[in-house]
Amino acid sequence: MESQLVVIGGGPGGYAAAFLAADLGLKTVLVDREPRLGGVCLLRGCIPSKALLHVAKGMAEVEHMAEWGIQFGKPKIDVAGLRKRKEKVISTLTGGLAQLAKNRGVQVIQAQARFESSRQLRLSAVNGKAPPDEALTFEHCIIALGSRPTVLPMFANCGSRVWDSTAALDLEEIPERLLVIGGGYIGLELGTVYSALGSNVSVVEVTDGLLPGADRDLVRPLHKRLERAFEAIHLQTKVTKLAETNDEVEATLENAAGTKTEKFSRVLVSVGRTPNSDGLGLENTKVEVSDRGYILVDSQRRTADAAIWAIGDVVGQPMLAHKAAHEGKVAVEAILGHGTVFEPRAIPAVVFTDPEIAWAGLTETQAKAEGISYETAVFPWAASGRAQAVGRVEGLTKWLVDPATERVLGCGIVGPNAGDLISEAVLAIEMGAVLRDLTDTIHPHPTLSETLAFSAEVYFGTATDLYRPRREPAQS
Repeated sequence: MESQLVVIGGGPGGYAAAFLAADLGLKTVLVDREPRLGGVCLLRGCIPSKALLHVAKGMAEVEHMAEWGIQFGKPKIDVAGLRKRKEKVISTLTGGLAQLAKNRGVQVIQAQARFESSRQLRLSAVNGKAPPDEALTFEHCIIALGSRPTVLPMFANCGSRVWDSTAALDLEEIPERLLVIGGGYIGLELGTVYSALGSNVSVVEVTDGLLPGADRDLVRPLHKRLERAFEAIHLQTKVTKLAETNDEVEATLENAAGTKTEKFSRVLVSVGRTPNSDGLGLENTKVEVSDRGYILVDSQRRTADAAIWAIGDVVGQPMLAHKAAHEGKVAVEAILGHGTVFEPRAIPAVVFTDPEIAWAGLTETQAKAEGISYETAVFPWAASGRAQAVGRVEGLTKWLVDPATERVLGCGIVGPNAGDLISEAVLAIEMGAVLRDLTDTIHPHPTLSETLAFSAEVYFGTATDLYRPRREPAQS
């Protein structure tokens, strides 16, 4: 079998690349181990988790109505029905992708791919679903195999009650007590889901704050809310041992105060993700891999092997679906000889907790660490009419600004729908906007999107709804 382009991996980066390649006239084959397209994101990641977070958000809003004098009864949770609805969402989207592939003439093969050389793959059967030992030659290949949950050796064989993120999304049960190891976005999102469904959730994080690396101003409102929603948050703490009994997991927690043991119904280990670059036969090519397993690429996503490209999680952080999809399009255009490069000024990140956290461009944490000169402009949502109307005043919108040019360097938002609001900031950063562009843009009232303009007005000391004269430039 021969093809102009082979894409290995059917996730957001892989199918975006394959579809664009077909649209631009390349004979394209897409190879994936799964029987359905979508990758981790659609099958057991972004989409199912956001579907469940939608449920959690709805339940939280019902509880919030009590502040308005409206009372509802205690929710009755049908776990089987919840699981069925989640699977329907996944099936609808995977079915749509299959039809799009067919319409575009992309040949989809379920198989395990392994490089025999820089121009040939060996396809092996996966559960008997593909012809075994079939050779596939190509002119170009894009590796888009994504990542998998990181497995710590100390927790590798602790029993079925110890979950990774994939198992947690299966909704096998709603545990009475759930321990989440890792205070990153995956652990907090799934902790939010299970807390809403009735679990008593505890989080253990080895660093001194949730969401390590994120702007502390953004994390603070979330931390306060999670302190009320979760049973416990243990910072600067590590789990040194897990031992499964018949119906519980005994966890040993260690911090500066000492060591203690607690029992939980289930444990979710969420400590990062590992790139799927192993087992590919890359040693049979010129592709170079870092000591952490990331495939090394240039600005066009080309590897050290002229015929092979790589995108998404396998090439490094940030491990985000939208980053992978954009990289896939860049790689395809580069294959066709275009001068396209992957040089984004801002890649938005969103944590879909309650409240949501979103940021793009430079963060204050990064600016301080790298000695970058900056000023901040912050608008607290307590001064927003819309935030007051919906009773969610804990949020804020924050710009980072170049003090010399007043060009926007970054933006952070915490509050409901922050993930939807951040796109305006991404565009502003990509377009090289200055803060005056934000203040001169008329925003609809009353909306939370206004806070992007209001925070810019704070910088100039002209915010209508907040008296805060412009302060002296920040020392960084």
